[in-house]
Amino acid sequence: MVLGFSIALIVFSLLLMLLVLMHKGKGGGLSDMFGGGMQSSVGGSSVAERNLDRITVVIGLLWFACIIVLALLMKANN
Repeated sequence: MVLGFSIALIVFSLLLMLLVLMHKGKGGGLSDMFGGGMQSSVGGSSVAERNLDRITVVIGLLWFACIIVLALLMKANN
């Protein structure tokens, strides 16, 4: 059980990093330096940006839930 949630946590962590990097930059930060070319194709529509926001929030909540479940499982095993 712990192994399954650990693998899920790794997958959700990678997805969360990818989704955060896909967001359109609001200023001159790291997103402009790395994703300058992607802004025109990914962030062209406000609907796409809203959907990306929603997916990021859902993945973030699943990531947080995995951490809580892993903590409870590890506490129960000790």
